[in-house]
Amino acid sequence: MRLLYLLISVILSWVLCLPSTHELQTSQSQVLLQLRKHLEYPSSLEIWENYYGDFCNLSSSAHMSISCQDNSVTELKIMGDKLFNVNDFNGFAIPNHTLSESFSIDSFVTTLSRLPSLRVLNLVSLGIWGPLSDKIHRLSSLESLDLSSNFIFGSVPPKISTMVKLHTLTLEDNYFNDTVPDWLDSLSNLTILSLKNNRLKGRFPSSICRMKTLTVIALSNNELSGNLPDMDTLISLHVLDLRENHIGSELPMMPQGLVTALLSKNSFSGEIPAQFGHLGQLQHLDLSFNCLSGTPPSALFSLPNISYLNLASNMLSGAFPDQLNCGGKLGFVDISNNKLTGDLPSCLSSTSNERVVEFNGNCFSIDSQHQHQASYCKEALASSKQSGGRETVMLVGVISGAVLVLVLLAFAVLSFRRRYRSRRTFEHNIFAKAVPDDSPNGFCSELIANARFISQAAKLETHGAPVSRIFSLEQLKEATNNFDLSMFLGEGSMGKLFKGKLENGAYVAIRSLTILKKYSIQNLKVRLDFLSKLHHPHLVGLLGYCIDSGGQDDSSGNRIFLINEYVSSGNYRTYLSENCPEKVLKWSDRLAILIGVAKAVHFLHTGVIPGCFNNRLKTNNILLDEHRIAKLSDYGMSIITEESEKLEAKGEGTKSWNRTNMEGDVYNFGFILLESLVGPIVSGKGETFLLNEMASFGSQDGRRKIVDPIILTTCSQESLSIVVSITKKCTCPEVSARPSFEDVLWNLQYAAQVQATADADQRSDSTS
Repeated sequence: MRLLYLLISVILSWVLCLPSTHELQTSQSQVLLQLRKHLEYPSSLEIWENYYGDFCNLSSSAHMSISCQDNSVTELKIMGDKLFNVNDFNGFAIPNHTLSESFSIDSFVTTLSRLPSLRVLNLVSLGIWGPLSDKIHRLSSLESLDLSSNFIFGSVPPKISTMVKLHTLTLEDNYFNDTVPDWLDSLSNLTILSLKNNRLKGRFPSSICRMKTLTVIALSNNELSGNLPDMDTLISLHVLDLRENHIGSELPMMPQGLVTALLSKNSFSGEIPAQFGHLGQLQHLDLSFNCLSGTPPSALFSLPNISYLNLASNMLSGAFPDQLNCGGKLGFVDISNNKLTGDLPSCLSSTSNERVVEFNGNCFSIDSQHQHQASYCKEALASSKQSGGRETVMLVGVISGAVLVLVLLAFAVLSFRRRYRSRRTFEHNIFAKAVPDDSPNGFCSELIANARFISQAAKLETHGAPVSRIFSLEQLKEATNNFDLSMFLGEGSMGKLFKGKLENGAYVAIRSLTILKKYSIQNLKVRLDFLSKLHHPHLVGLLGYCIDSGGQDDSSGNRIFLINEYVSSGNYRTYLSENCPEKVLKWSDRLAILIGVAKAVHFLHTGVIPGCFNNRLKTNNILLDEHRIAKLSDYGMSIITEESEKLEAKGEGTKSWNRTNMEGDVYNFGFILLESLVGPIVSGKGETFLLNEMASFGSQDGRRKIVDPIILTTCSQESLSIVVSITKKCTCPEVSARPSFEDVLWNLQYAAQVQATADADQRSDSTS
């Protein structure tokens, strides 16, 4: 017995001496709750409210996920809804949907540093504002840092240079307004660097060219100037995005593995280097809106992987060789608005079905009202050369005379600079107003817009996404039991829809449609591959396709099968119908669905190159998964159907096509909002209903008559008023008066925030 007591005593002593993992977990949980408080209780973290379990076991969502290892948080991803609005800034004012003025980014980062095991940190669209604290370097284990779409300004903290484990640094869509750091080469493992859409100035730092691990450099939409150094030392670089800066050098050497180079809207000069014609991996090259001269290298057009080539709006001149060859994957070429002469090579002929070619605004010897006379191009070039000669002569005289003037001014300048430097430093550290882009999506030129179904240079996040799977007809027959009626889901304007089960057990939705106008197979594949690269939490993903043209004559076209992910819980329209009262959604649920769809459409308009419009927005094209998460289907169908070609045949300008369809999406989304308010509108009577009944929304009595009773019993009047107002704007007959999708999304998120506050107050009152 004594031996038993001794054994128990030893075991108890050993157990009591073990480190307390529960205490560590409690400590980490407290940090997470403090972070939620710092972020002012965002809706994406509502699940944390009154949660007393293990945060590591929380189920992930599109807006929040936590991963743990050894009772420590290793990954924290939070996506908020505080999106940037170009009308938010007024002088020094803080936007309404940033965090409040009491928010301290320094305190927030200090709290974050109490999660020392963090390897992945994504804090996106949370309204974080202020200069980023140097204390961020305390997260020494961090491998991926994403603080995009916030309101952070000032400089990138120098101590980030000590975070040597970083392989991804994403600070895009903020207001950093200092120079690009010259210490970035200290991050020896960095592969992705994205600082686009800020206010960074100064020269492109040469230290970046020593970072041989980089695969993506994205610095577009900043204020960088000066020369661009040779980039050929960056042996791993795949994507270089420097659009819309002020870089004014000649084009440098590029690395052999480069896949995408977006250099448009700068001031690059000189000729396009012959080395560009040897970039065997290059797929997308955009050099438009620069000052490039000379004749483009013929080898550019025949690169084995080139699919998108934009040389528009430069000073390119000369004639192409008679036998110019075009690569088999080349789907879009824009050489418009240059000074090119001679014959248009046959592989660039507009009659080719293989590719889209823009060549207006040159001096080609073809019968076209959109070409200048040959003399125009010759005179323009001669004038440019003469102007250059005169400038050289004048420059000599000016320099001689200026020497004396400069000596006299030197002492005055020195004293003035001391005062000016201090003033300039103050001005550039101000939280400056953002300059809005006139274009709906940052790619306003009709040249890029016309490439809507060719360019595969989608958002950087889709780079590296696998090409969609190509199915055989036999595989689809097997998946659908030879398209048996038991697998039939329905039929609409976009063809028949079947449910299928793949060999791996996954369920899919298979849509069958016929393309009335027979495109080439290559053309169809390019369009379908583009659609497959559109990845968003609120889009039904295109997993693959099958093109069946066997045994059909030229007039009947191609039969296409689109294999989409299967969304199990039906469409949004059925949840608005009185026929299914058990499914009817309360107001906050409808807002969540509408916000999801608005985010998806906003992504289609602005998140890809080029924007994807005319997206067949209807309530029965909004599908809900088992968690009632909304997913938009049938988007981008005009890319692969006859409809887009019919619009072009009308002779409408490309810019107007984009504009019309963008605003058409807004208008159609207005009807989705309307149905969300009043229930499904009888087919064909939507506009009549709108004209006759919309005025009733102006009073509470009128709303009681037409608004769904479920909404009236579950909404706050302020939240309802916000949605009614944006619905009226979306469905306004005047196209120019309709809001952008960014405005629509912001209003819906604001309505949801107001509703959440009202619900919380109601719960508090009922508890009391």
